[in-house]
Amino acid sequence: MNGATPPHSIGELSARTGVSVRTIRFYSDTGLLPPTDRTPAGYRRYDDAALGRLHLIGVLRELGVDLTTVRRVLDGGLSVAEVAAAHADATALQIRALRLRHSMLRLVARRGSSPEETVLMHRLTRLTSDERRRVVADFIAALEAGPPQARDAVAALRTALPELPDEPSDAQLAAWVELAELVADDEFRGRMARAPLPPADEDVLPGVAPEAVADLIPFVRQAVAEARAAGIDPEGDEATPVVDAVVARFAAVLGRPDGPELREWMAERFEAGHDPLVERYWRLVWTVNDWQVVPGHLPFQPWMVQALGRSGRVSPSRR
Repeated sequence: MNGATPPHSIGELSARTGVSVRTIRFYSDTGLLPPTDRTPAGYRRYDDAALGRLHLIGVLRELGVDLTTVRRVLDGGLSVAEVAAAHADATALQIRALRLRHSMLRLVARRGSSPEETVLMHRLTRLTSDERRRVVADFIAALEAGPPQARDAVAALRTALPELPDEPSDAQLAAWVELAELVADDEFRGRMARAPLPPADEDVLPGVAPEAVADLIPFVRQAVAEARAAGIDPEGDEATPVVDAVVARFAAVLGRPDGPELREWMAERFEAGHDPLVERYWRLVWTVNDWQVVPGHLPFQPWMVQALGRSGRVSPSRR
């Protein structure tokens, strides 16, 4: 051996690198770490270059690099940078999968899912992007092949397709699972066909003259949007002036007195013109796509139905 540094035994290599003696022997036997020399008694000895080689082997193995790739790096067939880039990509995929698994476990725990539901959620969360698109595309295609009134729903659905990101939040994952369960339900498909969102104004107030609808619906939409933006609870006292203004507008346009009969009639029409499950679908799409919910784009009917119901329970002296 040349050089001032004495050769290292396997035990010394193990002490300096933390790699077990047994593993160093294995690396030597397979040619990954050939000994630099041997003693007259046949014991293997290693120089400083071999020590550096062992350090590199240890780092690559700790990073998850397989022995075949390690050998290619040591033989000069691959650079460390190339290996690092490839394994960085692979590690990113593993991290993504772990995050998805973590989110799903929290979802199962939160929902208290049965074994059957857990299996279904696992299958839904493991779908590829193309498979998820196919689930929604099949739902839309089935609607398209249905009755003519479903065409409006199809057009609305195509404008806002759900796209689950590669690294979804817990809320996005939960929304996707619920949405996938919805579109697989035949009853929901029928409801979507009958109640596209947003509904046409003439569907909101059937039997009312078109010119009256054109005056009333934009007014009530705006009033409810402003109330929502202000954080007004439909069953709170602050909702009273909003309801009174809307009812007064209806009374003036329709030529009817403001009273319990008109308020009950309005609540019935608003309730009939809104399907909460269809609204739920669109809220889930917004959540999956991480879109901001704009109050003016929400259906106004649920808020008004609640507020009108409260106004009917409030005595005239309070109003």
